[in-house]
Amino acid sequence: MLRFLCVFLMIGTSSIFAQTKVSKKDSLQIVQTLFEQEADWNRGDIEAFMEGYIKSDALVFSGASGPIYGWDATRERYKKSYSNRILMGTLKFDILSMILLSPKVVQLQGKFYLTRDIEDSSGYFTLTFLKKQSQWLIISDHTSSSK
Repeated sequence: MLRFLCVFLMIGTSSIFAQTKVSKKDSLQIVQTLFEQEADWNRGDIEAFMEGYIKSDALVFSGASGPIYGWDATRERYKKSYSNRILMGTLKFDILSMILLSPKVVQLQGKFYLTRDIEDSSGYFTLTFLKKQSQWLIISDHTSSSK
């Protein structure tokens, strides 16, 4: 009985920690959303940039100032922090990894580079995407600037 329990725990534990790859179709949709956001940002269009986020009070954006909850509050944060093209600069994303957490949840880690006349910035981000009606949208964004 003890032997059975040990084997069961080993198999159960290993499957919990195993990372499943994101399907090609889903990863392409997620990458497309991210790079559409990059293009929207570089056009100075925060409204279009926000289309990558789920329009819900469940959205959470976490940065240096702490968490902000909801789509409207997140949009207002972006508008306040990046009120003109000089502050917005030019954005570039690099994707570091994607992990399928469930059939409808993907976590993406990446790096951002913000090139501006006033001062460049870069850092890392972790995005949690939720598949809603066959569309992948960001439900959680944690971004940290490293310079």
